[in-house]
Amino acid sequence: MATDTKPKGGLEDVVATSSAICYLDGERGVLAYCGYDIHDLAQSATFEEVCYLLWHRRLPTRAEVGDLQSQLAAARALPEPIIRLMRSLPPVDGMDALRTLTSALAHYDAEAGDAAPQAQYRKAVRLTAQAGSIVATWGRLQKGGGPIAPDPALSHAANFLYMLTGERPNPTATRAFDIALVLHADHELNASTFVGRVAAATLTDIYSAVVGAIGALKGPLHGGANAEVMRMLLELGETASGDRVDEFVRGKFARKEKIPGFGHRVYKTEDPRATHLRQMSRELGKKAGTRWYDISQRIEALVKSEKKLNANVDFYSASTYYTAGIPIDLYTPIFAVSRMSGWTAHILEQYANNRLIRPRADYIGPDYPQRFVPLDAR
Repeated sequence: MATDTKPKGGLEDVVATSSAICYLDGERGVLAYCGYDIHDLAQSATFEEVCYLLWHRRLPTRAEVGDLQSQLAAARALPEPIIRLMRSLPPVDGMDALRTLTSALAHYDAEAGDAAPQAQYRKAVRLTAQAGSIVATWGRLQKGGGPIAPDPALSHAANFLYMLTGERPNPTATRAFDIALVLHADHELNASTFVGRVAAATLTDIYSAVVGAIGALKGPLHGGANAEVMRMLLELGETASGDRVDEFVRGKFARKEKIPGFGHRVYKTEDPRATHLRQMSRELGKKAGTRWYDISQRIEALVKSEKKLNANVDFYSASTYYTAGIPIDLYTPIFAVSRMSGWTAHILEQYANNRLIRPRADYIGPDYPQRFVPLDAR
């Protein structure tokens, strides 16, 4: 029977837990990790510093971030059986591969079943390090290349690009990718993080909880919008004129088709992450001599003017990644490479103060009680 309070679809604005990790204010366009504004972090922090912040709720000292960099570097190499499994998979989506290979990592982690807090933390570090190696290596194999061993002297961002391309990235590309990792690291109780916390609340292992989060991120209503943005840009073509762009966008309006990369469930103003990705797209495009930023800016102006929608994190990340030479089918897996830090932070927080997450449903089925009719009389 229905409850007195009608539930909100999609649990919109329902507070499901307490957390010290991420703060959002959709009305003001605020995103903060442990109290630190995303603009400050994007401008001044590295991804490694942000990982430490999410896991420890404070910024690291120089020595502490150095230790974490060493721990991540030491954990990046993938077990050889994982490489063999990667080679043996049939042609699959990158998120399917990441889900399978992350699950398989648990079989080669001696601490997989150790629930001690220190062991859980070490697994969070390893998962964050190895997610990057899986996605970069998968990307190389899909292009016919061979695996490249991680370079312990490189940062997390630079090492990913090196393992993916086989070339040491320039400082501009490295910094742009590092900022992208910072911006995607966490976003409160988004769908995938909530799945991870629900799984962790059963006291399942951290690998199982993360695999659940990966499965949720794969869904087109969560991850993947930046890939759709880039496919839209490619459909237009890099030489598209302003009039062609306007005609294309207005045609989608007329057909009531959504323009990917706009609007957000939480933000009522501009997604603060889009601010930095717009700048990165402009800088990389200028350096590479491409027009993807210009076309994106034209689309943004039209959508904002006629539909009153703001660009979200996905819109400018598309042209940023493409200009950096990252294949489109890796866009969502790269989202997971960054978000692994946030997922594991939330899972560790759940373990530390756990209560089984067991909500109720508003029953709207047949009235109770129904009279049971024997099979022969139906």
